[in-house]
Amino acid sequence: MTTEYEDKVRALSPPKALTIAAYSELVAAYRYRTLADKTSSDERRALFSKIADEEQHHHTLVHDELNKQFPGTDFVLTAEDKELVIVGPRMIDVTDRASLKHAFELMYRSERLTGKFYATLHETTPVEALKPLLKKMANECLGHAERIKHMPAGD
Repeated sequence: MTTEYEDKVRALSPPKALTIAAYSELVAAYRYRTLADKTSSDERRALFSKIADEEQHHHTLVHDELNKQFPGTDFVLTAEDKELVIVGPRMIDVTDRASLKHAFELMYRSERLTGKFYATLHETTPVEALKPLLKKMANECLGHAERIKHMPAGD
């Protein structure tokens, strides 16, 4: 039996799903870049910059696949579309330890949600050429979620 969330993802056309996925990768890159810019720890700055670069690369992969499989695709995403992959506001506030902890929670939940999004697409897409990318992206999101989960909220 599928959940309401999975039903919503399954109802998306492949090009719209990839558009939402590309959006999620841009937001993730922006959020990690914000964390890199706001931390005073050299170690965290390097880690967050690396993850931001990975997310930017993921955006490029998804966007290139979207253009390859569905040239000329253009969607305006609704708030409901964005909520399929992002928890909380796109912009994160990181000014103190409490806001950092909240940002980590938003990012953890977003990575888990986006991982579920990709996993559902992997199971249901009729476009076989997309399956390897979708599986890879699901695993990457879950890996990032685990990194965030085990990171203490403090410099």
